Amino acid sequence: MRKKFIMVLLSMFILISALVLMFGNKSTDKHAVVGNKIAVIYVDGTITGGHGTSSLLSESGGTDSLIKQLHEARDDSSVKGIVLRINSPGGSSTATQEVGEEIKKIRAKGKPVVTSMGDMAASGGYWLAACTDKIYANPTTLTGSIGVYMPYSNWEELYKKIGVRQEKIKSGIHKDILSNDRPMTEEERVILQTMVDEIYQGFVEVVAEGRHLDIETVKKIADGRVYTGKQAKELGLVDEMGNLYDAIDDTAQMVGIHGKPKIKEYGKNNPFSMLMTTSDKAELLKTLLLNVPVENDVKSVVPMAVPEKW
Repeated sequence: MRKKFIMVLLSMFILISALVLMFGNKSTDKHAVVGNKIAVIYVDGTITGGHGTSSLLSESGGTDSLIKQLHEARDDSSVKGIVLRINSPGGSSTATQEVGEEIKKIRAKGKPVVTSMGDMAASGGYWLAACTDKIYANPTTLTGSIGVYMPYSNWEELYKKIGVRQEKIKSGIHKDILSNDRPMTEEERVILQTMVDEIYQGFVEVVAEGRHLDIETVKKIADGRVYTGKQAKELGLVDEMGNLYDAIDDTAQMVGIHGKPKIKEYGKNNPFSMLMTTSDKAELLKTLLLNVPVENDVKSVVPMAVPEKW
């Protein structure tokens, strides 16, 4: 009985969400060219390339989706400026670089882009911020982490203990570089270090250009450490202390909008994201997991990916 109730509840919620999307989108399109707007585009979580994934309860967009949102804001004549709300620890250097170049292109066409940092805008998150016209952060924001690393693990001794022996047939001496079943050779270490140094130099140049600092000054503070927003401002990595709405108001002033600007958010197309808060989704997920009936008394040995107090 409880299972049927949950299914009915979910069905009703999906139906209502669909109706909100249909009628909400029509209203938005009808007035798309009315008024001066500031676009807000969110960069949440790890920055990865590709399409990303989405579900009813969550969205994890790749940079393809992020770039698409930037293009939509660029091409919308009612949008006069863009605020990039960053809450990210970084991610793929290639994906970050792609988005950064798109931000520069938008700025070159006369539409300003301003960063608002949330809890964290570190590493690749800061790379994106450095590509924008102005950076806002909270005093306790974690940012910086200017650097590049390539993870590597050697499990050779573990494999020996459990009796696993890996063999491979390869076309070249370096084809299995970074294999976790053998030590890295000195030649391979040099190859990989050269790659890391090249990407790091590109990161430093982006920061130097965006923050109007010389290369050597950036390198002195680009040792991978994180800074608070307050520290970053003192080092010239951040312009102003303030929250999202401070950044929006400043962007509006930059483009000559008087009074409170209209805000157009991008990337909020998931019905559950539109109608439910994070805590609401957590409670729903908890209810579903706790009330799914079991067929017998044997408990699952698979660990639950939800905290007990969630």
